Amino acid sequence: MQTNWWQNAVFYQVYPRSFQDSNGDGIGDIQGIIQRLDYLADLGVNAIWLSPVYQSPNVDNGYDISDYQAINPEYGSMVDMEQLIEAAKIRKIKIVMDLVVNHTSDQHPWFLEARKSKDNPYRDFYIWRDPATDGSVPNDLQSNFKGSAWAFDAVTGQYYLHFYAKEQPDLNWQNPKVREAVYQMMTWWLQKGIGGFRMDVIDLIGKEPDRKIKENGPQLHAYLQEMNARVLSQYDVVTVGETWGATPEIGQMYSNPNRHELSMIFQFEQINLDKQSGMTRWDLKPLIPAELHAVFSKWQLALDGVGWNSLFWSNHDLPRIVSRWGDDSQYREKSAQALAIYLHMLKGTPYIYQGEEIGMTNYPITSYHEIEDIESRRVYQQRQQQGYAI
Repeated sequence: MQTNWWQNAVFYQVYPRSFQDSNGDGIGDIQGIIQRLDYLADLGVNAIWLSPVYQSPNVDNGYDISDYQAINPEYGSMVDMEQLIEAAKIRKIKIVMDLVVNHTSDQHPWFLEARKSKDNPYRDFYIWRDPATDGSVPNDLQSNFKGSAWAFDAVTGQYYLHFYAKEQPDLNWQNPKVREAVYQMMTWWLQKGIGGFRMDVIDLIGKEPDRKIKENGPQLHAYLQEMNARVLSQYDVVTVGETWGATPEIGQMYSNPNRHELSMIFQFEQINLDKQSGMTRWDLKPLIPAELHAVFSKWQLALDGVGWNSLFWSNHDLPRIVSRWGDDSQYREKSAQALAIYLHMLKGTPYIYQGEEIGMTNYPITSYHEIEDIESRRVYQQRQQQGYAI
């Protein structure tokens, strides 16, 4: 049976800001990644998932993009990016870009135009609604970063939708001009020689806010099939979608090759096993190993011969797995080895988060002021307001 290259590959996620600093300014950069390519090749890495290096105000660590076709100067230049793609290619390593197209930065030219007037040509690139009859928000949709998903714009007297920070307005995928602009941008990157895309919160692009539908909207799979036909099918690339609410049945839809959507998805059922029922993912309980085994077994069986699994423990959104489910002191090394053996013996494509290969632990944060992640900061503030003893 013929397989695709990504079914036999090992992926390694690089979070550029903290990976390797090449010029001593305290910020990791693209040249630093180039310096470490031989190390990654020696590890057996076949593909690098590169977290966003695009131009961004960095409200949400680069996931608020103001220019999809420019590099954040903190990380280098487009010349550096092209050097990385070529240097990786020499070592038979593919570069997989983070595709963030559920939303943009509010500093993106599309949004700067859209908010000028109701009849601006870019207005429908985003989702705008009039206030409710009492002048409040259009409905009770909530942001994933807490609070209302609607932000008021005084220039035109309407609200715009943002499922993340208010500086991250959601794109309107029902507008074919939005989809065309995204496909052109994707093609531009693929022509530079990248090996595919990790698609950030891709299960939100089918949203229908008037019906209060966030994930897995009715047009989601049609959009992905169109994307595949217009762009992805023209290249030998990998696509992995971030899908927090996916079930095995939905996973089959995404990754069944006969449906022409994605190569695989990141599903998070196992990651939620230590979450208390009815609570947030910040309210944890001890992990029950038998439940972990049951979830992995379920996904292995559900996608066998139908789709394809991704395998991961950690990423930029999650705690270090050794600190979370292992012992990050006396048995740090043995914990890391046991977790690695468990994951890499499963069928699917493994993803290693930078530092995982050496059993890296959580950073020992001692002060709120050390927290840079926007979601973590907002949860901390909310818990203080709720009277938690901190």
